[in-house]
Amino acid sequence: MLARYNPWEEMNAVTRQLDSLFQDMQAPTFRTPAAELHETDEAVHLKLELPGVDAKDVDIEVTENAVKVVAERKAESKTEENGRTRSEFYYGKFQRVIPLRTRIQNTAVTAEYKDGILNLTLPKSEAEKTKVVKVNLGEISA
Repeated sequence: MLARYNPWEEMNAVTRQLDSLFQDMQAPTFRTPAAELHETDEAVHLKLELPGVDAKDVDIEVTENAVKVVAERKAESKTEENGRTRSEFYYGKFQRVIPLRTRIQNTAVTAEYKDGILNLTLPKSEAEKTKVVKVNLGEISA
């Protein structure tokens, strides 16, 4: 079988690789943050990483079965050297809705934000809390 050599296809591949490289070198973007859910008998605990975000730039909405977090990062750096000023700034905004498997009391949610880590404690509604029920098997015959 004879295959035709197409030099333009190789040039297109190199161009795509270079474009990808330059996109990666641009200002950092704000990716969707890592989230961790942990459930106990009493509550659901949600942990989100929000590096570089001020607490005033975080908006949290909680319903009985979901949590919506909207955050915006604003960063600016300025350096002066030999009479020249170099200034860089970038902004990033994200929104994430995290569905919950269990209903919660959205009026009793507590939040803590420290060092770019958001911790939410979402108490379960009374109907959803795990209840232990004793089951009587009676007499087992062999």
